[in-house]
Amino acid sequence: MVLVCGPRCKRVATVAKAFSAGRRGITGYLEPAERDLLRKLFADIITMLEPESPAHEDPLAALIGLDMDVTPPSDPALLRLLPDVVKDDADSALEFRQLTERSLRESKIGALRAATMGLDAEKLVLDAEAAKLWSMALNDVRLVLAERLEIRDEKDADRVHEVQDWADADDVESYLSLVYNFVTWLQESLVQAMLAELQRAK
Repeated sequence: MVLVCGPRCKRVATVAKAFSAGRRGITGYLEPAERDLLRKLFADIITMLEPESPAHEDPLAALIGLDMDVTPPSDPALLRLLPDVVKDDADSALEFRQLTERSLRESKIGALRAATMGLDAEKLVLDAEAAKLWSMALNDVRLVLAERLEIRDEKDADRVHEVQDWADADDVESYLSLVYNFVTWLQESLVQAMLAELQRAK
């Protein structure tokens, strides 16, 4: 699966208003085209994360999220979302994955679905929990886009950041670069608002 939003991306300029912290919580504003774009991106990531097999037939295994059939993802982008936590020990890494991957998938899907529900309104009003879920959803989109764009170091990041004009988006890489930059800006805006909210609460 390759994330790409198609020709409609040309109409998605960054006219969103940065998230800000206030008395009602964290608020932000997205244009309809921006909400459509995020809705499609969230849906793509959910599709990637949905397990290929149902929960384990053993009730106890299903209860604790154990999945003995799990293997490391072959898609590098999905591996960015579900990385091996234990390094340099394949057996331990697989054991840890069997114990945790299904619940991790479910928590990520839950965050993406919660963020999707918030896209029904142009003005977003987020409490602390909603802001956390939105931050998780945006971060997962960025991870996948970063892998598709082969961002490995600061030089790669600078290459992507240089793509700023939607009118020049004439191939898949430029589309994805613009989407990545937009999602990055939105997430950074949200994180700053969350930090400001924490400071205000002290």
